[in-house]
Amino acid sequence: MVAPDRPAATRTSKPGKKTLAGVIGSVVAAATLFVVVPKEESGRQVKATVNADQSITVEHVAGKQYLDAYLDIVKVPTACDGITKGVKMGMRFTPERCNELLEEELIAHAEPIVRCVPALKGRTNQVIAAVSLSYNIGTAGFCRSSIARVWNAGQWRAGCDRFLLFNKAGGRTVAGLAKRRERERAICVQGLAA
Repeated sequence: MVAPDRPAATRTSKPGKKTLAGVIGSVVAAATLFVVVPKEESGRQVKATVNADQSITVEHVAGKQYLDAYLDIVKVPTACDGITKGVKMGMRFTPERCNELLEEELIAHAEPIVRCVPALKGRTNQVIAAVSLSYNIGTAGFCRSSIARVWNAGQWRAGCDRFLLFNKAGGRTVAGLAKRRERERAICVQGLAA
Protein backbone atom coordinates (compact mmCIF):
# COMPACT_ATOMS: atom_id res chain seq x y z
CA MET A 1 0.00 0.00 0.00
CA VAL A 2 1.27 3.47 -0.91
CA ALA A 3 0.92 6.32 1.55
CA PRO A 4 -1.34 9.15 0.30
CA ASP A 5 1.55 11.64 0.21
CA ARG A 6 3.68 9.25 -1.90
CA PRO A 7 1.66 8.20 -4.96
CA ALA A 8 2.68 5.20 -7.00
CA ALA A 9 5.55 5.70 -9.41
CA THR A 10 4.77 6.32 -13.07
CA ARG A 11 6.67 4.53 -15.80
CA THR A 12 7.34 6.63 -18.89
CA SER A 13 8.14 5.34 -22.35
CA LYS A 14 5.05 3.32 -23.15
CA PRO A 15 5.55 0.97 -26.15
CA GLY A 16 5.26 2.77 -29.47
CA LYS A 17 5.36 6.21 -27.84
CA LYS A 18 7.92 8.91 -28.58
CA THR A 19 10.26 9.29 -25.62
CA LEU A 20 12.31 12.14 -24.24
CA ALA A 21 15.40 9.90 -24.22
CA GLY A 22 14.89 9.16 -27.92
CA VAL A 23 14.54 12.84 -28.79
CA ILE A 24 17.64 14.02 -26.92
CA GLY A 25 19.77 10.92 -27.44
CA SER A 26 20.48 10.17 -23.79
CA VAL A 27 18.46 8.23 -21.23
CA VAL A 28 20.66 9.73 -18.49
CA ALA A 29 19.80 13.26 -19.65
CA ALA A 30 16.10 12.38 -19.83
CA ALA A 31 16.12 10.95 -16.29
CA THR A 32 17.95 14.04 -15.04
CA LEU A 33 15.40 16.35 -16.67
CA PHE A 34 12.58 14.49 -14.89
CA VAL A 35 14.33 15.52 -11.64
CA VAL A 36 15.62 19.02 -12.54
CA VAL A 37 12.50 20.54 -14.14
CA PRO A 38 10.03 19.71 -11.33
CA LYS A 39 12.51 21.10 -8.80
CA GLU A 40 12.92 24.33 -10.80
CA GLU A 41 9.23 24.74 -11.69
CA SER A 42 7.41 23.71 -8.52
CA GLY A 43 10.06 22.92 -5.93
CA ARG A 44 9.12 19.27 -5.63
CA GLN A 45 11.62 16.44 -5.38
CA VAL A 46 11.34 13.56 -7.80
CA LYS A 47 13.24 10.30 -8.10
CA ALA A 48 13.83 9.07 -11.66
CA THR A 49 15.08 5.52 -12.17
CA VAL A 50 16.32 4.12 -15.48
CA ASN A 51 14.94 0.60 -15.94
CA ALA A 52 16.57 -2.34 -17.75
CA ASP A 53 14.44 -1.63 -20.85
CA GLN A 54 15.66 2.02 -20.83
CA SER A 55 12.25 3.32 -19.75
CA ILE A 56 12.24 5.71 -16.81
CA THR A 57 10.21 5.37 -13.63
CA VAL A 58 9.31 8.72 -12.07
CA GLU A 59 8.35 8.85 -8.39
CA HIS A 60 7.29 11.84 -6.29
CA VAL A 61 9.51 12.06 -3.19
CA ALA A 62 8.68 15.33 -1.44
CA GLY A 63 7.20 18.78 -1.89
CA LYS A 64 3.85 20.06 -3.05
CA GLN A 65 2.30 18.53 -6.13
CA TYR A 66 0.07 21.03 -7.90
CA LEU A 67 -2.71 18.62 -8.88
CA ASP A 68 -5.35 21.38 -8.95
CA ALA A 69 -5.13 24.16 -11.53
CA TYR A 70 -4.08 27.50 -10.07
CA LEU A 71 -3.23 30.96 -11.40
CA ASP A 72 0.51 31.54 -11.63
CA ILE A 73 2.26 34.84 -10.91
CA VAL A 74 1.08 36.32 -14.24
CA LYS A 75 -2.45 34.89 -13.84
CA VAL A 76 -2.09 31.97 -16.29
CA PRO A 77 -3.90 28.75 -15.32
CA THR A 78 -1.14 26.29 -14.42
CA ALA A 79 -0.87 22.80 -12.94
CA CYS A 80 1.63 20.06 -12.14
CA ASP A 81 5.18 21.25 -12.93
CA GLY A 82 4.52 24.53 -14.73
CA ILE A 83 2.14 23.00 -17.30
CA THR A 84 -0.08 25.67 -18.90
CA LYS A 85 -1.10 24.11 -22.24
CA GLY A 86 -4.79 23.19 -22.10
CA VAL A 87 -5.08 23.95 -18.38
CA LYS A 88 -8.27 25.66 -17.20
CA MET A 89 -9.25 26.69 -13.70
CA GLY A 90 -11.15 23.95 -11.89
CA MET A 91 -9.19 21.14 -13.55
CA ARG A 92 -7.69 18.40 -11.37
CA PHE A 93 -4.89 16.03 -12.37
CA THR A 94 -3.60 12.72 -11.05
CA PRO A 95 0.10 12.37 -10.24
CA GLU A 96 0.38 9.93 -13.15
CA ARG A 97 -1.19 12.41 -15.57
CA CYS A 98 1.15 15.14 -14.32
CA ASN A 99 4.13 12.90 -15.13
CA GLU A 100 2.73 12.18 -18.60
CA LEU A 101 2.21 15.90 -19.21
CA LEU A 102 5.73 16.64 -17.98
CA GLU A 103 7.21 14.20 -20.49
CA GLU A 104 5.03 15.63 -23.29
CA GLU A 105 6.16 19.17 -22.44
CA LEU A 106 9.82 18.17 -22.14
CA ILE A 107 9.60 16.53 -25.59
CA ALA A 108 7.84 19.61 -26.98
CA HIS A 109 10.74 21.74 -25.71
CA ALA A 110 13.53 19.32 -26.63
CA GLU A 111 12.59 18.67 -30.27
CA PRO A 112 12.89 22.28 -31.50
CA ILE A 113 16.16 22.94 -29.67
CA VAL A 114 17.73 19.76 -31.05
CA ARG A 115 16.62 20.90 -34.52
CA CYS A 116 18.14 24.37 -34.10
CA VAL A 117 21.35 23.00 -32.51
CA PRO A 118 21.68 19.47 -34.00
CA ALA A 119 24.98 18.76 -32.21
CA LEU A 120 23.11 18.91 -28.87
CA LYS A 121 21.70 15.41 -29.37
CA GLY A 122 23.69 13.07 -27.16
CA ARG A 123 25.57 15.87 -25.32
CA THR A 124 24.15 14.98 -21.92
CA ASN A 125 25.02 18.01 -19.79
CA GLN A 126 24.45 20.65 -22.45
CA VAL A 127 21.08 19.19 -23.49
CA ILE A 128 19.91 19.04 -19.85
CA ALA A 129 20.75 22.73 -19.38
CA ALA A 130 19.27 23.72 -22.75
CA VAL A 131 15.95 21.92 -22.23
CA SER A 132 15.64 23.40 -18.72
CA LEU A 133 16.31 26.89 -20.10
CA SER A 134 13.88 26.46 -23.01
CA TYR A 135 11.21 25.17 -20.60
CA ASN A 136 11.50 28.59 -18.95
CA ILE A 137 12.14 30.99 -21.88
CA GLY A 138 10.47 29.05 -24.69
CA THR A 139 11.93 27.22 -27.65
CA ALA A 140 11.81 30.22 -29.99
CA GLY A 141 13.68 32.30 -27.42
CA PHE A 142 16.31 29.59 -27.10
CA CYS A 143 16.71 29.06 -30.85
CA ARG A 144 17.13 32.84 -31.44
CA SER A 145 19.58 33.16 -28.56
CA SER A 146 23.29 33.78 -28.61
CA ILE A 147 23.65 30.39 -26.92
CA ALA A 148 22.31 28.60 -30.01
CA ARG A 149 24.50 30.73 -32.30
CA VAL A 150 27.76 30.04 -30.48
CA TRP A 151 26.94 26.37 -29.97
CA ASN A 152 26.30 26.01 -33.70
CA ALA A 153 29.79 27.48 -34.16
CA GLY A 154 31.18 24.75 -31.87
CA GLN A 155 31.84 27.06 -28.91
CA TRP A 156 30.28 24.99 -26.13
CA ARG A 157 31.78 26.70 -23.08
CA ALA A 158 30.96 30.18 -24.44
CA GLY A 159 27.35 29.07 -24.90
CA CYS A 160 27.18 27.72 -21.36
CA ASP A 161 28.53 31.03 -20.03
CA ARG A 162 25.70 32.88 -21.80
CA PHE A 163 23.06 31.14 -19.69
CA LEU A 164 23.74 33.77 -17.03
CA LEU A 165 22.34 36.48 -19.34
CA PHE A 166 18.81 35.05 -19.05
CA ASN A 167 18.15 36.30 -15.53
CA LYS A 168 15.53 38.97 -16.20
CA ALA A 169 11.75 39.20 -16.29
CA GLY A 170 10.08 42.42 -17.38
CA GLY A 171 13.51 44.01 -17.86
CA ARG A 172 14.52 43.48 -14.22
CA THR A 173 16.97 41.01 -12.75
CA VAL A 174 15.12 38.36 -10.74
CA ALA A 175 17.10 36.61 -8.00
CA GLY A 176 15.33 33.28 -8.55
CA LEU A 177 16.08 33.36 -12.28
CA ALA A 178 19.70 34.31 -11.65
CA LYS A 179 20.10 31.32 -9.32
CA ARG A 180 18.37 28.99 -11.79
CA ARG A 181 20.70 30.16 -14.58
CA GLU A 182 23.72 29.57 -12.34
CA ARG A 183 22.52 26.00 -11.69
CA GLU A 184 21.91 25.41 -15.41
CA ARG A 185 25.33 26.80 -16.30
CA ALA A 186 26.98 24.56 -13.69
CA ILE A 187 25.37 21.51 -15.32
CA CYS A 188 26.22 22.79 -18.80
CA VAL A 189 29.97 23.16 -18.24
CA GLN A 190 30.43 19.73 -16.65
CA GLY A 191 32.87 17.73 -18.73
CA LEU A 192 33.90 20.64 -20.96
CA ALA A 193 37.54 21.65 -21.31
CA ALA A 194 38.41 24.84 -19.43
